[in-house]
Amino acid sequence: MKALVQHVYGPADSLSFEDVPDPVPGEGEVLVRVRASSVNPYDWHFMRGEPYVARLMTGGFGLRRPPVGVLGCDLAGRVETAGSRFGPGDDVYAILPRGAHAEYVCVPEDLLAPMPVNLTHEQAAAMPMAAVTALLALRGVEAGQRVLVNGASGGVGTFAVQLATALGARVDAVCRAGNASMARSLGAEHVFDYRAEDFTRSGRRYDVVLDVAGSRSVFACRRVLARDGTFVAVGGPAGRWVQPAGHVFAALVSGWFARRRVVLADAVACRDKAAVLRELTALVESGAVTPVVDRTYPFDDLRAAFGYQEAGHARGKVVVTLGAVS
Repeated sequence: MKALVQHVYGPADSLSFEDVPDPVPGEGEVLVRVRASSVNPYDWHFMRGEPYVARLMTGGFGLRRPPVGVLGCDLAGRVETAGSRFGPGDDVYAILPRGAHAEYVCVPEDLLAPMPVNLTHEQAAAMPMAAVTALLALRGVEAGQRVLVNGASGGVGTFAVQLATALGARVDAVCRAGNASMARSLGAEHVFDYRAEDFTRSGRRYDVVLDVAGSRSVFACRRVLARDGTFVAVGGPAGRWVQPAGHVFAALVSGWFARRRVVLADAVACRDKAAVLRELTALVESGAVTPVVDRTYPFDDLRAAFGYQEAGHARGKVVVTLGAVS
């Protein structure tokens, strides 16, 4: 089968398309034919081996070289072999540790969830990492609360605005002016243009500030957090040495000295990703949530998809397709 393989850290051009052995499912696994995947910041951090501090941590980075293998954490596809929960022909989606940027992948059944029946494989592939992160970030949000999403036009942000609205919250968004109409169409009541306005000095108050962009510190965001409000750290600005890990860590540490609650939304660490995906499936099938796809690339142009996503201007998700399912 064909796969996009990583041998070294570097830009997208350092990845190589190769013919690799077909995977064979082990106990508790099924073989899935990949129909679509997407590109996330999670993927290109692994691609570049940045931030460098992550190479000293557990979780897959090598100090000088990456483990040779296939990147890609978002999967939408069709089951090829019989398992205990899924059988041939079942349409599924999942968050994987890596391996989705290939024609086939063996997946533990406990990571798989049935795909929403009203989505294409391309739409479903836009969901796993970003939508799970957004839903985890909004745990505990109640109807009538005020929520601010900083970084509302990206993958996590577009899901967060829709999910908070579906939960009955009143949502404001921070993004560039050109994306304001999209944010409003997803449910935002007010949109801050981050280039022209400092949302932390708006005088508004929020029960939850969900920070995807990492453009302001927790201490600055305290100005708009309600007394019992919660700051949710998702990401931050990219950097070679420490960021975005440094921004997230600083946010968590600052919570020790602030009266407001600071939490981290981490889809990678989620213990039951399939259960969260099943929650999302119900929301999608009810019409409350729809994936926002900026661009779709064919598999052969996957390296171009990495480059576009890494540039940081995608509206929603960047999806990669491997052809139609017969």
